[in-house]
Amino acid sequence: MYFAAVRKWFPILDWLPRYSRVEFLGDLPAGLTVGVMLIPQGMAYAMIAGLPVVYGLYASIVPLIVYAVMGTSKQLAVGPVAMDSLLVATGLLGLAAAGTGRYIELALLLAFMTGVLQLTLGLLRMGFLANFLSRPVISGFTSAAALIISLNQLPNLLGIEMERSSHLHHLLAGAWSSAKQLDGATLGMSAVSMAVLLGLRRWAPKVPSALVVVVLGILFVQWSGIEFDVVGEVPSGLPGFAFHAMNWGDVQLLLPMAGTLALIAFMESFSVATAVSEKEANSSLDANQELRALGTANMLGSWFGSYPITGGFSRTAVNLRSGAKTGMSGLISAGVVALTLTFLMPVFAPLPTAVLGAIIVVAVLGLVNVQYFCKLWFTHKAEAVLLLLTFSLTAFAGMVAGIASGMALSLVLTLYRTSMPHTAELGQINGVYRNVQRFPEATQSEGQLILRFDGPLNYASQAHFKRFVLSRLASRKDGGESIHRVVLSAESIPHLDATAVAMLEELLDQFESDNITLHMAGPTGPVRDVLDRSGLMKRIGTERFHTGLATAMGHEKATEDRKGMATQTLHAKNS
Repeated sequence: MYFAAVRKWFPILDWLPRYSRVEFLGDLPAGLTVGVMLIPQGMAYAMIAGLPVVYGLYASIVPLIVYAVMGTSKQLAVGPVAMDSLLVATGLLGLAAAGTGRYIELALLLAFMTGVLQLTLGLLRMGFLANFLSRPVISGFTSAAALIISLNQLPNLLGIEMERSSHLHHLLAGAWSSAKQLDGATLGMSAVSMAVLLGLRRWAPKVPSALVVVVLGILFVQWSGIEFDVVGEVPSGLPGFAFHAMNWGDVQLLLPMAGTLALIAFMESFSVATAVSEKEANSSLDANQELRALGTANMLGSWFGSYPITGGFSRTAVNLRSGAKTGMSGLISAGVVALTLTFLMPVFAPLPTAVLGAIIVVAVLGLVNVQYFCKLWFTHKAEAVLLLLTFSLTAFAGMVAGIASGMALSLVLTLYRTSMPHTAELGQINGVYRNVQRFPEATQSEGQLILRFDGPLNYASQAHFKRFVLSRLASRKDGGESIHRVVLSAESIPHLDATAVAMLEELLDQFESDNITLHMAGPTGPVRDVLDRSGLMKRIGTERFHTGLATAMGHEKATEDRKGMATQTLHAKNS
């Protein structure tokens, strides 16, 4: 029992004892490829976060090792990512100047706090929170974030001076006012770098395109003698261990951002891991363990110079395509980065920042999904509007406001739909009962109103149900018809709460005054239990509960036949 609990916390104990040579032959090239990708990407993403580029590499060692030990996904590649890097910059730029010692201190503390929150959520088994961000909200948020990230790279891409911001309108205004400063050489370097990146992605997807442009950029700077803004000297060596100075004032300042990062990073990582696991046999993800793994990776990583990390889509896709079989690929990637930090950092000093900017823009612009919005507009307009609102709020009000508002609006939409379930008046077509609005040829039963309610009958939906029943009764009465029987097809009602019971009592009062009987067809067990305990079953009459709609309608016919026979018998006796 104890060992099973330990294995649940450390899944590496499951696969490592059975690790095979075949798996290693898949993990080795995948780990090397992702490790090579991580070097330029880590540096670029650290630049987004407002940190010295070396911190992107620090974030690519310890967190990868921790996730390999604790993660449940075999192919998820964790590390610094663009969106979380921008969130870090958004949260910290108002507190300290980018790149300063104070800024770095806050970034590492933010990673620690993010990890603590994720670990706590995992211990509380809150992995179900992954279900609370709908795809339209994620798409609207990521599309706006991608544009903000890209526009924040304009100083690197164009050689201009411009203030960083997390608001789209500020960035556009800054770009317009700084347009006269544009540097032709920097623009040329950026354009060529992006062309090479896009070309290799299309025609040679297995080639590490980011590393190619980094090497070409360094060689060009050294060969041409043209002056560019370059990375400069990058510290060599592995990160040291250091605890954080826990200042309560800083914790209070960073808590809202840490909460946002904890949730977004987990959902981003889990959605990527889920997409990958669907393509792999014998793959089982545990949302709560993923929270614990990411939380521990962020906590321990922060003591070794890591800012907040999560699972990245592009590196995970490459990891999968390159043949990764287990978490060993992550350990190999961490080793590649560690060796680079130890021996190769002086090589990156002449790297133009324009190349890093190009890597960032090409990586994140793929997140802008216009096609998905167009599809939603024709199929689910409400969700399309939700996507557009999330995009607009993220772009113009800020990233935290955007994601929070998107989640709130998504829940409001869900609650609205819960309060207005689909309703239908039914008529008969060849013995089958259909919605008369969709099937005008369906025949309505004389003197009977047959209804279906497709949702829970609770405090949110009971008013809608009552309005629907009374409106259909009024409509039939206006047509000159006298209704004596209402049949409710209840197969699609999973739950009945106290407010709905009170509403049914009021409805029965009105029915009794109008000489109308209520019949229920196919109510579920839980609904019957509630009706029985509340006394409504006895009031309605157990004989008016039927196993299905066909039985309910057959019961009516049998009752009419019995009444007819009784009348004939009475007439015969009198005669």
